[in-house]
Amino acid sequence: MSSKKKVSYFYDPEVGNFQFAPHHPMKPLRIRMTHDLILEYGLYNKLDIYRPIKATSKEMAHFHTEEYINFLQKITPEHCDHYERLQVKYNVGEDCPVFDGLYEFSSISAGGSMSAANKLNRGESDICINWAGGLHHAKKAESSGFCYVNDIVLGILELLKYHKRVLYIDIDLHHGDGVEEAFYATNRVMTVSFHKYGQFFPGTGNYNDIGSNLGKYHAVNVPLKDGIDDESYHSLFMPIIKHVMEWYRPGAVVLQCGADSINGDRLGVFNLSMKGHAKCVEYVKSFNLPLLLLGGGGYTVRNTARTWTHETAVALGEELPLKIPDNDYIKYYEPDNELDIKASSTAKNLNSRDYLEKIKERIIENLRHTEFAPSVELQETPRDIEMENYEESNPDIRVSRKILKIF
Repeated sequence: MSSKKKVSYFYDPEVGNFQFAPHHPMKPLRIRMTHDLILEYGLYNKLDIYRPIKATSKEMAHFHTEEYINFLQKITPEHCDHYERLQVKYNVGEDCPVFDGLYEFSSISAGGSMSAANKLNRGESDICINWAGGLHHAKKAESSGFCYVNDIVLGILELLKYHKRVLYIDIDLHHGDGVEEAFYATNRVMTVSFHKYGQFFPGTGNYNDIGSNLGKYHAVNVPLKDGIDDESYHSLFMPIIKHVMEWYRPGAVVLQCGADSINGDRLGVFNLSMKGHAKCVEYVKSFNLPLLLLGGGGYTVRNTARTWTHETAVALGEELPLKIPDNDYIKYYEPDNELDIKASSTAKNLNSRDYLEKIKERIIENLRHTEFAPSVELQETPRDIEMENYEESNPDIRVSRKILKIF
């Protein structure tokens, strides 16, 4: 493990109560399960723990349209019939269903990422974690891929108030299309996405999608095939990120840690191990830049909880015992009750060494076109999120370790 860092962790106990729809693969329960493991492993003693400030409609409209956010506020399962036309317009339906608490769930996710970015901006933490965030498919006025509000874009917009350049890295199984689209034409954000490509949702993110206008060469896409393993993945990840850091020189980094790229995921097609996934987190951490860690995909809940707990330990520079301690969800981890995830796929790695080498060479060549200086110089630092003084005036927002277990 690398050196110790000051790590802040954002968690709202309400987040595990939401349910998208019966049999829907997205289950917010995984966030509560992660939190429970963090408690039982004793990691909370080493974290600064905060209950995030929920994002207001005005704050979410820093990226999304007011009309779209107003729709999310109004729509409920009981009133779907009144909003049929708008449901079609905003892509709310089967993949992104209307459920009780939809708007509140979105405000918790967005608020966590914005609050975390704000804490990094103030230099109060080296690393901030919001496992309820990472919803990278949401567009400016459209839900997509189980995502309604793009907490990542909102968090990056906060970071841009203090940093000339922000780097976004995505290790989810799926292309981070919503974040890329938001910053496609600017050189103040570089987006780097490693994902399954070809006849697979969302169908975007080929290596020749490189950005436009001032953002040309600032969208980096690494299209991968089924079955990629740790060795193959790292043969791309480490050199590409190394070159990105050298050429782009970001002031802060956002890393989306979607766990659906891990072996055995319900919707997955990759063969990454839990430790192989976490090695990417550790590598990004080694650059010693302000770092925001976010959740994302992950549809086998027991494996997602294992992964994000392990990566919380990586952020702290801690090693965890292999045996999972007794916890409220211990039955999910039977029969072995171990933190590591057993390999369950025998899928062939379709990513040949020649294919990986060609992708790497093309991407590194594109990076040579990037410039160190952004197009927009920093002006006087703007006001932070509207609730910037909320923490100071409401000390209970900082979660007492004594009451953590009741969550």
